[in-house]
Amino acid sequence: MMAAVMTGDVRAAGRARPAWDPWLLGSTFVLLATGVIMVYSASVAYADREMNNSVYFLIRHASSAILGLALMAFTMRTRVRWWEKAGPYLLLIGIVALSVVLLPGIGAHVNGSSRWIRLGIFNVQPSEFMKLFAVVYVAGYLVRKQEALRNFTQGIVMVSLVVAVIGALLLMEPDLGSLVVITVTVFAMLFLGGVRFWHFMMVLGAGVGSMVLLTIVSPYRMARATSFMDPFADPFNTGFQLVQALIAFGRGEWFGVGLGASVQKLFYLPAAHTDFVFAVMAEELGLLAVLGMMVVFGIVLVRAFAIARQAEAAGQIYGARLAQGIGLLLGGQGMINMGVNMGLLPTKGLTLPFVSYGGSSMLVSCIAMGLLLLIGREARGGNWGNQ
Repeated sequence: MMAAVMTGDVRAAGRARPAWDPWLLGSTFVLLATGVIMVYSASVAYADREMNNSVYFLIRHASSAILGLALMAFTMRTRVRWWEKAGPYLLLIGIVALSVVLLPGIGAHVNGSSRWIRLGIFNVQPSEFMKLFAVVYVAGYLVRKQEALRNFTQGIVMVSLVVAVIGALLLMEPDLGSLVVITVTVFAMLFLGGVRFWHFMMVLGAGVGSMVLLTIVSPYRMARATSFMDPFADPFNTGFQLVQALIAFGRGEWFGVGLGASVQKLFYLPAAHTDFVFAVMAEELGLLAVLGMMVVFGIVLVRAFAIARQAEAAGQIYGARLAQGIGLLLGGQGMINMGVNMGLLPTKGLTLPFVSYGGSSMLVSCIAMGLLLLIGREARGGNWGNQ
């Protein structure tokens, strides 16, 4: 009888063990599978012409996805408190990496920007890692300064200085898109963390004013902004990329022209397998696929905030703030990329997480998702040390 009771307890404990969030896992695999298919479809002609290998980008993208899944699995086996302690060190590493990429002979100069560090057969983009490092650090700051957040200096000014340092380095590359993502994510985290509303509005106003000023003083950024307002005014120059993306959306209609049948990817749409892979997907798979992709990113954002509520209810404040930040980072960047592709936002040079070609973006997205899954498990009582 005792054995039966013990067996029943074991089975009950097995049933009670928190599982990984199925919605997040499902969304991750849907995005990864979509990315592999669409990167191959969008890049096949370009790879054949430039690399004499039609599967060149497919192989590299699939390899990044496999490595990303391995890093996600590793992250899921860590502890949230380790990341809390590592936050300041990760921030420092990110700032150093952003500085190193600007050094002659180290940073790779591509299309007028120095954003990559060459490491043998692959490149690393520090700005992608800086997005996650900033979120990890700010989540810890919100916990450490929880009682002082309503103070203007300690609540928002100190974080603003950190963002300003990061922003200065990113603008030297230049990489305004990453700066926008980091700024929006960090200040949304501050707002959710409890800073005073009028403090938040003051800094938000200063940030928006700075972005406008940076756009006005830079002919390159000004051209992007004006072409976004009316791309058809100069469809063969400043508005070319957006016009080609809009043509792709128009050709796709409800159900698309068929997988692999895109015309825009045939050297009309620049960056078809990177920043504008969403436009190729719209052309080949149609409006229903576009709406489906929006729903998947919406699920990621909603589940991130649900996990944040679970963590906060369990007294895991750092996990709650980190989950909010990761949800804003992944969901926000996804929505910005899709908005750019549809002509709703100016061109930013941002990838679609998990989907666009780009090794650094893929690795960071997978690590971030692993962290989100880890927070959810710990919030529900999971503890690797007891298994």
